Amino acid sequence: MNRISTVCIDCRYIGARPSGIGEVVRGLVDHAPALAPDLHFLLLKSPEAVAPLSHAANVTEQVVPAKANSPATMWMLPEIADLAGVDLFHGTYNTMPARLAMPVVTTVHDIMWLTDPHWCEPGAKRLIKQPFYAHGIRRALARSTHIATVSAATREAILAYDPALADRVSVTLSGVAPRFTPVPRDNAVLSRFGVSAEARYVLVVGQYAPYKNHERALEAFARAFAGNAAMRLVMVQRQGPSATNLEQLARRLGIGAQVRFTGGIEEPDLIQLYSHAAALLHPSLCEGFGNPLAEAMACGCPVITSDRSAMPEVTGGAARLVDPLDTESIAGALREVCSDDAIAAQMRTAGLARAAELSWTAFAAANIAIYRAALAST
Repeated sequence: MNRISTVCIDCRYIGARPSGIGEVVRGLVDHAPALAPDLHFLLLKSPEAVAPLSHAANVTEQVVPAKANSPATMWMLPEIADLAGVDLFHGTYNTMPARLAMPVVTTVHDIMWLTDPHWCEPGAKRLIKQPFYAHGIRRALARSTHIATVSAATREAILAYDPALADRVSVTLSGVAPRFTPVPRDNAVLSRFGVSAEARYVLVVGQYAPYKNHERALEAFARAFAGNAAMRLVMVQRQGPSATNLEQLARRLGIGAQVRFTGGIEEPDLIQLYSHAAALLHPSLCEGFGNPLAEAMACGCPVITSDRSAMPEVTGGAARLVDPLDTESIAGALREVCSDDAIAAQMRTAGLARAAELSWTAFAAANIAIYRAALAST
């Protein structure tokens, strides 16, 4: 009788703090066990993930105290996790741990730490982080049995970096969860974010990092709506020392009273903000996928985003595309979408249709096909 193959998935980005990678891994964990009942799945989990990640019969879970993308994970994972009996390891967050004896699939979300490290981290921290992440990504590209990317744009970036990898890189397009759906307006919730019952608002969602282009988002909003007290800008930023610098910029631009910085918020509040924003503004310079784009469209929010990287691919013709380096291009799109109800309505309809095409089930199935090919090659 053939032994059941065990696939180990590193799920430590699923934790107390929301993250884009965590959402991707969640989509995989929610669907892969049911799609592959003939495989056994070992899920490495963070101590922050108190509840079981899965209740499927073909899943076991192991708590690993070291953080994902930590030095201990990068160089000592076989010592801090029990990987005995694992036939295939899936590294889900760009880098590949050292000294793994089994075949490895690595999901590479983007390669900015290799190509544009100045976009990833401002200031002196980049001098420490860049060699670490670049080393882990290079090892993933060089040694992984197969590389999965969450968009065709990331696959193209990898092949531009190293064309020889073409046969080992496949696209597993990310999805969006059904809990992201339009909800009725709750003025009590919106008031907590500085949005009164009569106010309208533009929404920005994403961690503070140079590639997110938040300074130009502020500048474009100021060009479009400075002096319009009824229009607000709500910036939901998961992490990063952003508020002070951006608050100072908002005041210099004359929009300090119109802008609200929320920090991290609970998912139901985020869904409320998506559902009633005049637009999501996402003028990023680069994205592996861009979860806020899919989430906003699924909640019926018109999307204004960049004309490059993964953004056109993810939004699939439903968004208004702008040059993220041209403040007036961004401001013009804001004025148009926020002032023309017919255009906004058409974008909502198109966005809902596009979001319905972004399936976590399809994402998980694409990964399982990679697992089976990798297992068959050993």
